Amino acid sequence: MSDQAPPLAAAPVPALAARAARTGSSPVRDILALTARPEVISFAGGLPAPELFDAEGISAAFREVLAQAPQRVLQYSTSEGDPALRAAVAARTTARGLVTDADDLLITTGSQQGLTLLAMALLEPGDVVLVEDPCYLAALQIFSLAGARVVAVPTDDEGLDPAALDEIAARENPKLLYVIPTFQNPTGRTLSAERRAAVAEVAARRGLWIAEDDPYGELRFEGEPQRWVASFPGAEDRTALLGSFSKVMAPGLRLGTLRAPAGLRRACVIAKQAADLHTSTVDQAAAARYLTACDLDAHLARVRGAYRERRDALLAGLSAALPEGSRWNRPAGGMFVWATLPAGYDATALLPEVVRHDVAYVPGAPFFAGRPDPAAIRLSFVTHGPAEIGEGLQRLRAGIAAARRAG
Repeated sequence: MSDQAPPLAAAPVPALAARAARTGSSPVRDILALTARPEVISFAGGLPAPELFDAEGISAAFREVLAQAPQRVLQYSTSEGDPALRAAVAARTTARGLVTDADDLLITTGSQQGLTLLAMALLEPGDVVLVEDPCYLAALQIFSLAGARVVAVPTDDEGLDPAALDEIAARENPKLLYVIPTFQNPTGRTLSAERRAAVAEVAARRGLWIAEDDPYGELRFEGEPQRWVASFPGAEDRTALLGSFSKVMAPGLRLGTLRAPAGLRRACVIAKQAADLHTSTVDQAAAARYLTACDLDAHLARVRGAYRERRDALLAGLSAALPEGSRWNRPAGGMFVWATLPAGYDATALLPEVVRHDVAYVPGAPFFAGRPDPAAIRLSFVTHGPAEIGEGLQRLRAGIAAARRAG
């Protein structure tokens, strides 16, 4: 007779939180994993051209701060961020037309974290968030995890429709509007000054916050810069402006900024304390040093010149690459072209065969919070040079033709 105790019957492991279960993975990140092979020419991810990174200048900035103040830059820091970096960003923001003090800013671990902090500070489960339709995918993930109810605002070829915004805001009583007014992701569209003023007026009259995301504003190839929505009457006391170093320096630094009214900014600081205490001290110090020692504007001029050539190469080849009857826009900057295939085409269904031809795009359907357009696709033009873009478009044409024959 054994004297061992019978095995314990284990209870089931508790389920995941409902917010985790309902929020799917990013289709863009999933496609990037599928197209990581070096032979693939990818128009899918919004990846800055790595050969254009100022690796020498960034490396020098790290060497200098580690040599001059290693004890400080390797130590814990304040949640608000490096004072020198905040001062440098404030000066650049002021020079671009929005008077800003260093204390108006919070340094974040990428602008993505800034939006997450805003969601934590502003949103209760069930609160309504208005978004452009189509919308940046990661924003939809953030709002889903926050338990918000996302309501799509219609757009046209010029971006968000202010009249529709007003009508929906009156009906839905939203807490927040999320918008990328300049070279929007995924469409590349830019709101006119008139529409920006109208958005600010609706937000003030209907009583909602604005999260204005501006990762691409300094990547303008042509035309005059637009004022931030935050600078228009009615928006000053209710707009959080998100900025990013990813597109102007390097995404690996994971540095962003959040400019917000004092009360909201303090709430975001508390949320950041709970999230990660503070953004990397050494990365912040190196970025501050870079902005002091290097000419970021000259670097951006080189980047814009290269990206303009790549946009033009993509646009020049689309008529041959896409089926007859397709439509696309001509963005004045940023990273993306938005195209629509003819009726009856399904960009998601075509993609597996396209990838077998060693080229990729992102189907447009997942970007829609409202009714998706299965024929829409997003094409990023910044990662590859003009010659590779031309080759990629030939592969795209062959892949779409093969998918249609197989279907």
